[in-house]
Amino acid sequence: MHSELHDQAAGLRQRHAIPEGLPRPPPKVIAITSGKGGVGKTTVTVNLGTALAQSGKQTVLLDGDMSLANIDVLLGLTPKYNLSHVLEGRCTLEETILHGPAGLMVIPASSGMKKMAELSRAENAGIVHALSDFKPAIDVLLVDTGAGIADTVLTLSAASQEIILVVTNDPASITDAYALIKVLSREHGVNRVQVLANQVANLAEARDLYAGLQRVAEKFLNVTLGFLGAIPHDEWLKAAIRKQRPVVELYPSAPSALAFQALAKRTDAWVPGLPRGHVEFFVDRLLGQPQGMAA
Repeated sequence: MHSELHDQAAGLRQRHAIPEGLPRPPPKVIAITSGKGGVGKTTVTVNLGTALAQSGKQTVLLDGDMSLANIDVLLGLTPKYNLSHVLEGRCTLEETILHGPAGLMVIPASSGMKKMAELSRAENAGIVHALSDFKPAIDVLLVDTGAGIADTVLTLSAASQEIILVVTNDPASITDAYALIKVLSREHGVNRVQVLANQVANLAEARDLYAGLQRVAEKFLNVTLGFLGAIPHDEWLKAAIRKQRPVVELYPSAPSALAFQALAKRTDAWVPGLPRGHVEFFVDRLLGQPQGMAA
């Protein structure tokens, strides 16, 4: 089964290949974050990444939850090395790569290591710069951050070109989401955040959730919120999680899978912007892109 998926992914990549002689556009870098844990952020990352890989995009998932990593768990993968080993100099970033469905590449982090939860700003910046020297040619880097306003969350989010903020219709999720937006805006100069409503009953519930956040952000913050859509409550998604597989792979016609596929199409239409003047992923490649490519 996995060999068939690999063959399909190879065919898609060939159809989407960059014509010879043309420069490869810089990778899109999208952080998936949340103010509160338990809102489904990593599930969103895994399924969005798989949907992008299925569409032929060379996609890498970076597990940025440095001390409570679980992307490998959701995909049923067993890492030999992770980011903690890279920081210790025991392996290269490329040696950590795990291969998931449709050719998806995964860079795992550690779980249960206190020191990884207390990385300095210089160490966080080092991870960003290490990714910028990443050898495989890629189209998209998805960064699954931790939750809350820890320095690693803020650094990885601010270093990305776009930020997807996952929220649920829960007072704590909404309150913590606003707190994260506020810190990103005031301390890191982030002026644009995309809001994705997760585990909602319908689109109307998602729009109401977004509208409440937008009203407060417009009143008190210099930040623009975009509405990215919704992922519905779905028993098929829960079943896929139990089987440690992405719902877009296992049940591609499920309501949540269709929502993830639509999300992948929307994010695929984003164009990388110009650097903002602080620590960022792939900044050299962004500076070197042809005039007119930036949004």
